[in-house]
Amino acid sequence: MANLSTVSVFILQGFSAVPALQLLSMAIFLLIYLAAVLGNVSIMIAVTLDSHLHTPMYFFIKHLSLVDLCSTSTTLPRALVATMADTKEISLPACASQLFAFVCFGSLECFLITAMAFDRCLAIYRPLTYGVTMSSQTCVSLVVVAWVSGLLFSTFHMVNTFSLPFCGPNMIDHFFCDIPPLMHLACGDTQGHEAAGFIVSGCVIMTCFALTCLSYVLIVYTVVHIRSAAGRWKAFSTCSSHLATVLLFYGTGSSAYMQPTAHYSPLQGRMAAIFYSILMPTLNPLIYSLRNKDMKAALRKLYPQVPS
Repeated sequence: MANLSTVSVFILQGFSAVPALQLLSMAIFLLIYLAAVLGNVSIMIAVTLDSHLHTPMYFFIKHLSLVDLCSTSTTLPRALVATMADTKEISLPACASQLFAFVCFGSLECFLITAMAFDRCLAIYRPLTYGVTMSSQTCVSLVVVAWVSGLLFSTFHMVNTFSLPFCGPNMIDHFFCDIPPLMHLACGDTQGHEAAGFIVSGCVIMTCFALTCLSYVLIVYTVVHIRSAAGRWKAFSTCSSHLATVLLFYGTGSSAYMQPTAHYSPLQGRMAAIFYSILMPTLNPLIYSLRNKDMKAALRKLYPQVPS
């Protein structure tokens, strides 16, 4: 890839072009990153150690926490170190690796959310066959498919982006290597690459979204036909946390990446990335623990000194 380009080093703009805001942003995002690490690691340890949480739902939640931890670690630590050391340069191979990892973990989240919707749908719509259908082998297979699909998806986007020639300005108006700002720096005609990326991303995201919506249509259909109000509430509460994650994921990520690059705004891109790659991985552990009695009990065992 390097021989196709005269640019060997990119310069990341960072969180803000204003030095004072850079330092303030660094302090805030450092605290957020530490919270994300603590929250997601706690979820993974709690699910692993507590035998009551060895169910398909928590199996997917543990893997989602792993993906969230990797996703936020792909972008934030380097951006924080670059701000502290005032070294904003990133080599082309390192930039390509960062983009690959970011897209991989982002797509993995999408695939895992879809698998979790399928799990909740079976638990509510087909409860009698749920135990047989969602066996440990099925859960592992779904996670393996998600990982393989994420690796293929990110490989396509990395090749699609870095097969373009970069011979002009090398300032990336972002705090990490993302597809839209890199497309803006390319020297050649990017329309074909943009169209290919948009079509592939659109097919993947819309397929996952359609499957998730179908799962919730069946869930709502089942919940509506439950006679008791207590039964309806119990059924819905089992998927309320997942529904919140779905809304956050598609509301932030898709709004930023499912649009033509010509309409891309650097400020909008940074804000969307902050919500999508930083705040969401931090909020997910809270979403899956605040209203979940089993998860709260497992976390209390992990941190007995913390008052309930």
